[in-house]
Amino acid sequence: MRTLCSSTLIGEFFVIGFAGLVAMKDPDLSMAQVWTVSGIAMFLCLVLCGLVTRPGGVVLGWALQIALIASGFVVPTMFFLGVVFAALWWASVHFGRKVDEAKARFAAQSDKTSPSGA
Repeated sequence: MRTLCSSTLIGEFFVIGFAGLVAMKDPDLSMAQVWTVSGIAMFLCLVLCGLVTRPGGVVLGWALQIALIASGFVVPTMFFLGVVFAALWWASVHFGRKVDEAKARFAAQSDKTSPSGA
């Protein structure tokens, strides 16, 4: 699960950075506001890469997905990209857990069949 979720979060890291560049063109927002919010979100993406397998990591990832969708109020394209990344997040969590379960079954099966003296 860690690999799939981390890949999604790294993709979001770049999308948030590019959205920050677009948001800078909004005359109602200062550069400091844009990069403070974008920087915090980008930092959270990186931190979540390490926390995704810990308790609450997936929930924090969902909170980031909701924030990404909500950023569409500033950069309208983010409504679409936020939904796309939320779908990717769901797929990463769902299929990542299935891969982890399959790996655990395979490891348990190979432990049973391997010679104990080897």
